[in-house]
Amino acid sequence: MGTTQLETVPEPKYWHLKTVLSEALDSEFAVGEILPNERELAARFGVARATLRQALEQLELEGRLQRRRGVGTTVAPPRMGVAVGSAHGTWPGAVGDAWQPADCAPALPPVGVARILGIHSDDQVHTVRRTRVSQGQPVATELLYVPMSSVAELTGMDAPSGAARARVVLRELARLDLEGQDRAVELGSARADDAKALDRLPGAPVLVVTTRFFAEGHTAAVSVATYRADTCRLTFGDSGGVEIHHGPERHAS
Repeated sequence: MGTTQLETVPEPKYWHLKTVLSEALDSEFAVGEILPNERELAARFGVARATLRQALEQLELEGRLQRRRGVGTTVAPPRMGVAVGSAHGTWPGAVGDAWQPADCAPALPPVGVARILGIHSDDQVHTVRRTRVSQGQPVATELLYVPMSSVAELTGMDAPSGAARARVVLRELARLDLEGQDRAVELGSARADDAKALDRLPGAPVLVVTTRFFAEGHTAAVSVATYRADTCRLTFGDSGGVEIHHGPERHAS
């Protein structure tokens, strides 16, 4: 990979640099290999470090690179295939659900979630935290917001704490007749707690899947799941479900 001057390229410099770097990842770098530092790369390509950062950020967003704590920027492996939730007839925690309950506690929901649930922002909800691991790697974390009214039988009960309480909330929620659900996907940046759970740096690109579960004519629960954008590629199937598929095979020498 020789030095490439980009002064006369009509497209944005960082975009052309991204293309050059992407080709180099295929031909010169192996999966997991650490890239040279920013100063070396910027000098090699004759660009400002700000331009280089834009190109690296775009490659990270596309799943070609990973930023790892205490390691640096490495070549990412191909995206792994994991089913997210193509079945519209099941509650979270149903048989076959790949998520693992981690914790549950009463808390005030974010204002946006309270609005979706149709409750006041000062009304506490059961907040269930779940995690998902695939091929030994954390790929997603989820916050499931369940209004007290959706699991009224838990009111006043001496429910267990932590993961045990989460399982109780999920079990009670499943007693409702699920009428349907809808999903929305958007690109976001990892918050500090999500970044820690996903072994990412704060601000790393993530895919946020928000799911509303309907029962008894209203929104009975809201799930906000955060997926690693470098690991997951989400597509919508004919059933309306969301799936994660392997990305194109990449070979490095």
